[in-house]
Formats: sequence, structure tokens, C-alpha cells
Amino acid sequence: MFTLSVQQIIQQFEMQPHPEGGYFKETYRSRESIAHNALPSRFAGERNFSTAIYFLLEQGNFSAFHKIQSDECWHFYAGDALNIYVIDIDGILQTIRLGSDIQNGEVFQYVVPAGCWFASEPAVGSIYSFVGCTVAPGFDFEDFILASADTLQQLYPQHAGIIRRLCR
Repeated sequence: MFTLSVQQIIQQFEMQPHPEGGYFKETYRSRESIAHNALPSRFAGERNFSTAIYFLLEQGNFSAFHKIQSDECWHFYAGDALNIYVIDIDGILQTIRLGSDIQNGEVFQYVVPAGCWFASEPAVGSIYSFVGCTVAPGFDFEDFILASADTLQQLYPQHAGIIRRLCR
């Protein structure tokens, strides 16, 4: 098995910079949608059933703390482990290690629940992490909130260090 470089992956999959950090390519957006009146009130309009992207983070880069209105399932594909940091609605911080070394606690998939603040970065020693994200109801930038470090730190002062480090 040969390994692609970060630039080869970006070119191969025609990836673009993501506002939260890293690179992405939307690979799926369902043709059908859910009517606005059939969704919870937190959604501002109709949403596709589901969406999926490829997502790439290289060492030294991070996906800044943000939240969305849907559950987001992360999938590990290639490269090295990715740390996903989730602050749940009770303010508890969890670190999930997405990767292929299951004997050392890494998981191939993880679901970030809707409404949780989360960020990610390649684990120490990782060159890059090539993953995917599936969102249902489908992702819409109307549902995307990028955290302000000051605001998030006021909500969760016990996590000030990681919030400051992983906000833009």
C-alpha cells in the first residue's frame, strides 16, 4: 500500500479550504429533502435528507470549534489518527481518537450529537488525517456556527486552554 501526500489528496479529490480549517469536498447531497414543517424548530428551512464530505487535516492545522444543528458521523479513511474534541450540552469535554489502531482505543466512526461544540486536529505524531463526515438532516451553512473563543470560554471556563488553542 502506498501513501498519498497531502497535496496529492487535495488534487485527487479536488478539495477546497473549509472555513473551520482543513480541506473538504462534498461527495453526496441527497436529491430529496425534508420539509421545514417536518423538522425541529432549530432548522430555518427545508434540509436535504443527508450530505457527505471528504475532510483532510494536516499536522499544524485544525478544525476550529463550531457546532451544527444535525448529528455528524465522522469516518476514518487514511493517514494517521485524528483527535475530535466535543463539549456536550452539559459542558463535559470528551476526546475521541478517530483512526485505525483499535487496540489502542481508536475508532473508525464517531457521531458528534447535534448542538455540541466540537473541534479536531491530527493527533501528536500524525502527518495528516483523511476522514469523512456524514450529516443528517443534511448540512447547510445556515446551521453552522463558528465559535468565538471569548464567548465559548465564558460558557465553559474549565476548558479555556483548549478553546483558546482551537478557535480562529
